[in-house]
Amino acid sequence: MEYREFGRTGWKVSEIGFGAWAIGGSWGDVPENDAIAALNAALDGGVNFIDTADVYGDGRSERLIRRVLSSRDERVYVATKAGRRLNPHSADGYTAANLNAFIDRSLENLGVDSIDLLQLHCPPTDVYYRPEVFAALDDIVASGKVRYYGVSVEKVEEAIKAIEYPNVASVQIIFNMFRQRPADLFFRLAMDRRVAILPRVPLASGLLSGKMSRDSEFASDDHRSFNRDGQAFDRGETFAGVPYEAGLDAVDELRRIKPAGMTMAQFALRWILQFDAVTVTIPGAKNADQATRNAETSGMATIDTETLDSVRAIYRDRIAPLVHHRW
Repeated sequence: MEYREFGRTGWKVSEIGFGAWAIGGSWGDVPENDAIAALNAALDGGVNFIDTADVYGDGRSERLIRRVLSSRDERVYVATKAGRRLNPHSADGYTAANLNAFIDRSLENLGVDSIDLLQLHCPPTDVYYRPEVFAALDDIVASGKVRYYGVSVEKVEEAIKAIEYPNVASVQIIFNMFRQRPADLFFRLAMDRRVAILPRVPLASGLLSGKMSRDSEFASDDHRSFNRDGQAFDRGETFAGVPYEAGLDAVDELRRIKPAGMTMAQFALRWILQFDAVTVTIPGAKNADQATRNAETSGMATIDTETLDSVRAIYRDRIAPLVHHRW
């Protein structure tokens, strides 16, 4: 496993992390034993960064992380998120009182005295134009409940606005072979300000794993079933916002240029790691085998320039017209 500097924090984190959405909920059934095995396999593979949220399984994900980490000795950085418990989810709800209440709940779920990284969970765009929200986060850091804070965003424009606040330590954003726009401008700005970048949805909800087909079926409680058109939350969180059939066609082309010795999922993760601005990408895993294969990507050879150019061309011709202007 290779490790990278996490912005200005002084942390050294694994370039492959563990995204804990799937073990919380909204990805079909993930038995507790499988979830625990996945977390342990990731840590055994050198992963030392876990990303979760208070709404993943209504706290299930955070509690599973607590259970696993209580049995291990290594230093693992845990990032969680707050804001999506608001109902309605509105900018006016991002108050100091609400944020403190959400954080207190996560502290209990995780069994810690201080949260390593607290991220605003894809708040409405208006939140980024409210300095009082970030002032409240500064106060929370001063209280000791949180060590650092960042944001999880939907749009590049939100990311650019967020890093104007000097104490934003990280930005989590969708970035993968099907969502390449963040690299055009935002990555350079973030590097200049030493802000950590956490690419999420790195496999486009599994599309880039190459394991799906037109006959694939998803459980009713899987977001790949109930959120394809953005019925529950931002459409970009499901298949990176790419229409399913168009994504399958693009994957067929990517499969033809995949380097030997890699799975399609590893190809997609290795592609993300080619970008120096990336700090840690956070693929999910439902079982130990998936977590192990994800971690193994870190040690794989870099992708040659010709293949990188081909990935860019496939994105430009097949995917960009569908998503580039939206996020």
